[in-house]
Amino acid sequence: MAAGYLDILRARHAARLLTGTLVGRLPNGTGPIAIVLFTRAEGGSYTLAGALAAAYGLATAVGQPLLGRAVDLYGQPRVQLPAAVVSALGMALLALTGLGSLPLAYLAVIVAGVATPPLEGGLRALWPSVLKGEGRVHRAYALDAVAQEAMFTVGPLLVTLLVSLWSPAAALLVINALGVLGALSVVLSEPSRTWRSAPREAHWLGALRSPGLLALLGAFFFVGLALGSITVAAVAYADDHGRESVYGWLMAALGLGALVGGLAYGARQWAGAPEKRLRVIAGLLALGYLPLTLTPSVPVMTVLAALSGVFLAPAIACSFIVVDRHAPRGTVTEAFSWLVTTFGVGAAVGTAVAGPAVELGSTAWSFAVAGAGGTAALVVLLATGRLLAAPVRTAAVVTGSENDRNGAAEPGFSSGHKA
Repeated sequence: MAAGYLDILRARHAARLLTGTLVGRLPNGTGPIAIVLFTRAEGGSYTLAGALAAAYGLATAVGQPLLGRAVDLYGQPRVQLPAAVVSALGMALLALTGLGSLPLAYLAVIVAGVATPPLEGGLRALWPSVLKGEGRVHRAYALDAVAQEAMFTVGPLLVTLLVSLWSPAAALLVINALGVLGALSVVLSEPSRTWRSAPREAHWLGALRSPGLLALLGAFFFVGLALGSITVAAVAYADDHGRESVYGWLMAALGLGALVGGLAYGARQWAGAPEKRLRVIAGLLALGYLPLTLTPSVPVMTVLAALSGVFLAPAIACSFIVVDRHAPRGTVTEAFSWLVTTFGVGAAVGTAVAGPAVELGSTAWSFAVAGAGGTAALVVLLATGRLLAAPVRTAAVVTGSENDRNGAAEPGFSSGHKA
């Protein structure tokens, strides 16, 4: 298992790009958590905390595809670093002004969200230029998903540590300063500076003209909803048990479970269509969320949180390849950014729904939102099976995808579609 991942990390620029992207994404990956903790520390309600986190998520959802398209058109350095700086300034405004003026607080999180740099999609666009061979690129997708879960494991612990050592405001400032440094590391690298998107067909819908991509985005909206609701539900569970640290451990356990699942998934070559495999993974993911509604003791709940995350990274890694197979040529960063956007919109809806679910019902109700989200994702994938059955290419002649120059198939799988 380790040999394949080490081979990728030893490739020139790979470790730097992966690390820089993860550090650069810390503000976005921990944004909802930091906003919820900051709002609660300032005396705000769960509903307000969920609303601010939702505003941030929706703003990110708007900004990601727009900035992703800008990256495809103008390159990474011109877009990524300025966006990271503006996003950090938005969060700094929230940290320094607090909740004294709610319109200003909403403005701050909206600015931070809209300007969030599309580092995630940018990294996936860079992998083929850094790694040669479809097997290495697809394993990099799995490593990418695993590394995300490492971030989601360390991120909540880092936020709670900063909160306990200083304050929620200090946590916001430190995390966003790190984010700017991460973005800087990426855009100064040679692959980022020299990367250019493949020629694209002029179309106002861009990547969204692919039916298969739309189907995938519909499913991942509900995966995002499930995770967004867990963010608020875990805070409520921690409050029920009188220990703020419980929240960090639950979120870290979920991330750890996803990390283990992702490592196992990426360690082997998979036969068969990734679209079919994604449906199986989504079903197992939905099953993992349902036991959380039991809200048992902290040790048991921590184990359940870890188990609920096992199929998350495999689902994300598999979705990367489905995006690669269905995205129109020349829209690579935009297509991956739409996946981030849909995920973010779902998470925003999840946080907005879970807050009132806690106050009107109970903590168990907010965890039930996660179970419903996972189930809905599976239903969408089953209902759109025909759209996902085969990649759809809109260009007249496609000689290869810019994010997989060696073909659109996974290792060990021949799609039957000549690129």
